[in-house]
Amino acid sequence: MLDSHVAKSLGLLVGVVVTCSALLTSTLSGTTDIAWHALWSALHHYDPGNVAHIILITERLPRAIIAALVGASLAIAGALMQTITRNPLASPSLLGINAGAMFFVVVAVSLLPLSAPAHYVWAALLGASVAALLVILLSRGRHGELSPLRVVLAGVAVTAMFVALSQGLLVIDQQSFESVLYWLAGSVSGRELALVVPLLPLFGAALLLCTLLVRHANALLLGDDMATGLGLQATTIKLLLGLVVIVLAGSSVALSGMIGFIGLIVPHMARGLFGIDHRWLLPACALLGASLLLVADVASRFLIPPQEIPVGVMTALLGTPFFVYLARRNMAGQ
Repeated sequence: MLDSHVAKSLGLLVGVVVTCSALLTSTLSGTTDIAWHALWSALHHYDPGNVAHIILITERLPRAIIAALVGASLAIAGALMQTITRNPLASPSLLGINAGAMFFVVVAVSLLPLSAPAHYVWAALLGASVAALLVILLSRGRHGELSPLRVVLAGVAVTAMFVALSQGLLVIDQQSFESVLYWLAGSVSGRELALVVPLLPLFGAALLLCTLLVRHANALLLGDDMATGLGLQATTIKLLLGLVVIVLAGSSVALSGMIGFIGLIVPHMARGLFGIDHRWLLPACALLGASLLLVADVASRFLIPPQEIPVGVMTALLGTPFFVYLARRNMAGQ
């Protein structure tokens, strides 16, 4: 673990370099490798007749930027989720966000003529919000307190409900949902930066609120009673941090679909390096999450060339062994 402020600052600086390198690699690598000077030329003197420029500006660069944004958001949401629930196995999917988004997209496609990611971004965001709000309402105690155990149980119940409903609709009318199956597997391919623009205010507001609450999040690590003794409203803080999780994870799911395990793996990696102080933990999660999803996206292009597999499959391949390791470690510690 990095102990001193200087070491942690240098660690974040290294993280910035690694993230920028992963972003550049993601932009230049693929079935058609492109030299770095072509990227510089495309950014400053775009030529619509140049094939390399077209690939970079319309496909590679938006894909890399969205992957970095989604990876960072999911990692921050995962860290906050683990703080709120005091559960090391918690992730944004615990709130039923993925399942809610999936169900609302499936319903929207069945009722409306939707065929492109831009068409069902808002349906996914609405579904993620509804699922998370259901979990919060179901997990509140008599006096409004949020029990970590109730949150977990409510999340499992809501997830099971939305998954069952979605599968039922898919079985009834499989042909209508071919256009969203790749989204359901989790992918950043084929996305345009125009999808990000309407969601930027949501990302910005969530990150601002997260910054304002970072010291309050540290207080929650001491326990609800201790936080209350310090003059803080533990339930209010949890609700506000939960709102940040909903917005970050819901917007990410709306952009890229069902990408799992980033919110589970990255917070543990960041804590191992930077400790539990959220002032260092959250920036580290953002950098590690962006880098990990960028690397996974690059790997998905070369695993079975010339075909690409959804990046959600790659993160599942990475995350499943890690999840088993965490579960076994927690069981051994009991």
